[in-house]
Amino acid sequence: MAIFIVRHSTTYRYEREVRLGRHQLMARPRDSFDQRLIDFSLDVTPKPSEVRWLHDVFGNCVAHIEFDRASDYLRFDCEIKVDHTPENAPDFRIEDYAKDHPFTYHDEEAPDLAPYVQRWFSDPEDHVGRWLDTFLTRGTKRPTGQLLMTLNEAISDGFAYDRRTAPGTQIPSTTLELRKGTCRDFAILMIEAARSLGFAARFITGYIYVPDRDGPTWLGGGATHAWCQIYVPGSGWVEFDPTNGIVGNRDLIRVAVARIPSQAIPLFGTYWGSREDELGMNVEVNVKTASALFLLL
Repeated sequence: MAIFIVRHSTTYRYEREVRLGRHQLMARPRDSFDQRLIDFSLDVTPKPSEVRWLHDVFGNCVAHIEFDRASDYLRFDCEIKVDHTPENAPDFRIEDYAKDHPFTYHDEEAPDLAPYVQRWFSDPEDHVGRWLDTFLTRGTKRPTGQLLMTLNEAISDGFAYDRRTAPGTQIPSTTLELRKGTCRDFAILMIEAARSLGFAARFITGYIYVPDRDGPTWLGGGATHAWCQIYVPGSGWVEFDPTNGIVGNRDLIRVAVARIPSQAIPLFGTYWGSREDELGMNVEVNVKTASALFLLL
């Protein structure tokens, strides 16, 4: 068990005062048996006229933030405290009928999982399938857990991490062509590959704890992070971080789940002004353990 402290700051700056519109924020972690939200605070400057919380279609906590003024800057500061329990992964407990792949989800689960099995990106030339053929024999019986770990490792070992500030996610064929991408790109590549094999998969956004000493240097720290979950009968939604080769929730703090990346954007909004007014955005994310913070004080 660990207590993680997350400080997440986003600042927008403008050439002149612009009228601020509604912004939508996803930063409040999801409560579960393996992570418990102890505290969450949100400070917005300039002061908004309204902050309204709701649950979206996936049960994520979303803040709708309204403004009634103009400003030449906008800042969101979040501080999060989470009680995090890492899983002993990989520890797949799989129903007998699903221990070997390929398999078919049971009738009582299949209708609910169907949207997560359906491919999202068009792939008429089967780029994803041809990539899978380089290390898997499709249609051949293989232990399910081994298959998923192989897929996760194929991305972690075979692609270069390339931090990109531009919004959006690369389509899988682009990631396969470039052999590099961001955590979001790797997550969607694994999702599309898993879906092509008949698995239900969904997109996760959140944070990753990067140990300062005596541990691996995880990629994707210093910003929001992205990975995926795959539904395994008997184990439920199992987390895979193909950027770092992580299986399970170790060092990962879930904030939002979604079917596709555009449904889990951490922060976006509007303003009234010209495109030239926007000077840029700066994001700072810092994840520490409570003990590390105590030692620094």
